[in-house]
Amino acid sequence: MTRHWAKKGLSMLLLIVMAASVFAFPTSTSNAAAIQVIDSGSRIEVNTGSGLVYIVNKANGDIISAKLNGTELNSSRGSHISSGLGSSANVTWSKSSSGSTVLITVSTTTLTHYYASRSGENMIYMATHITAQPSIGELRYIFRGNGSVLTGVPVNSNLRGNTGFIESEDVFGFANGQSASKYYGNDQAKDLSVRGVTGNGVGVFMAYGSREKSSGGPFFRDIQFQSGSETEVYNYMNSRHAQTENWRLGLHGPYALIFTTGGTPPVPDFGWMSELNLKGWVASRGNVVLNGLSGMETGFEYTIGFANSNAQYWVNASSSGAATKNDMIPGTYTMTVYKGELAVYTENVNVNAAQTTTVNTRAITNDPGKASSIWRIGNWDGTPREFLNGQTIPVRHPSDSRNPSWGPVTYVPGSATNRFPAIQFRGENSPTTVNFNLNATQSASSHVLNIGITAAYNNGRPSVAINGRTLSNPAPSSQPDSRSLTIGTYRGNNTTFSWNIPASYFVNGANTITITPISGSSDLGNWLSAGWVYDCVELLN
Repeated sequence: MTRHWAKKGLSMLLLIVMAASVFAFPTSTSNAAAIQVIDSGSRIEVNTGSGLVYIVNKANGDIISAKLNGTELNSSRGSHISSGLGSSANVTWSKSSSGSTVLITVSTTTLTHYYASRSGENMIYMATHITAQPSIGELRYIFRGNGSVLTGVPVNSNLRGNTGFIESEDVFGFANGQSASKYYGNDQAKDLSVRGVTGNGVGVFMAYGSREKSSGGPFFRDIQFQSGSETEVYNYMNSRHAQTENWRLGLHGPYALIFTTGGTPPVPDFGWMSELNLKGWVASRGNVVLNGLSGMETGFEYTIGFANSNAQYWVNASSSGAATKNDMIPGTYTMTVYKGELAVYTENVNVNAAQTTTVNTRAITNDPGKASSIWRIGNWDGTPREFLNGQTIPVRHPSDSRNPSWGPVTYVPGSATNRFPAIQFRGENSPTTVNFNLNATQSASSHVLNIGITAAYNNGRPSVAINGRTLSNPAPSSQPDSRSLTIGTYRGNNTTFSWNIPASYFVNGANTITITPISGSSDLGNWLSAGWVYDCVELLN
């Protein structure tokens, strides 16, 4: 009997111990377990405990290996910030007191880059602090992937099988006349979330994270992928690619590389990184609430942007124009209301730490689409998307065989808008001719001609003639020093060229306008020629 109760007591004790162990060591993925770190003196190897093992070179801070479940996903070249930091980098690491997280710090005199991981997660969290822009002018993280494994790549930036350069050394052609480039197929900043590349049972994804320290606003595009012998995944934070505003310094990110078995992961929670004491981390933040907008036009999306020299933010407005933006660094911002991508209202707002700034309903005061016109070609929305080949600018070179001919075009207002060219190239499709009729009353009055553009190249601006009489030529607009029109973006500085045309230039009946680019600079070719991207053309009453 004694032995029976002893056995029973021992069994109960074992059950109690097992139950306690379940609560002390949960079976689900947890950050409580220790992460494994091996420092060999020249390399730091991190094992997150759930399949990801990566190695950081202590000489320069490059990731030189990244294996998921034993499959090498990094190429033979290192993955790194900018173009690599070389021997100037100082690489250190530390673990949390619980042993569940590791932080690797790669620093130079002007740049500090962070890698962080938690046990049980196949992620490399990152952030980059700068006090000066890198000398090459590009702040980017490049994951150089194993091209033989990561074969599921975006088509617009896939260079495999190309027949050589068709422009500079970064736009490639194919035997069928199509094109591809790292500049094509990229998301606007407001749409950056999680994108990646895949292979057989593997995937590498970039979670782009906070864009508050990047430049260019909500509609800016920059390089995300390039596939050749390597499969490259980028996070561009600052560059010289059609850059419309100055670079921002401070802490860029956080952002992350996520390794999966092929599926697209959700956006990770970066909040835990506040515990890491990263340079430039701002914990105390404020909010803005816009109660609404009056004067909105149906059929357009409205975006509310906030920007100053220190940070940028944006948020989509509701159908009534209401919007809320949280977690902003304190400061004074220019709040801009965009109809499509065209600024139609601005004012300054103050953001204070731990407070919410409320902005009452505002009336949109600067929408050119409200003006009465005799005719209007396109929409005042800051984009060329409704025009001929306007949809393809972000995804292929203008010469691509899939594009219909650019012209020259003769256009009659009121006909299909997609017959009017999205881009006016001096060397390829000029002039554009607009034929229209005026009645006796209209031809007896003066009118205003407006040509709105979203970007220009090589100081291109319009020379206009009406019924054979040339109007005064305008000065060039202020635009980024970039190819722009052929590298996947129509986004520059919106500009409107305007002419007051006397009644004597018009006739009762058929009238003709010709539009031709002029520039004081010579062209490099038909596509790299003076020109611009159209937003809207109109003749006002």
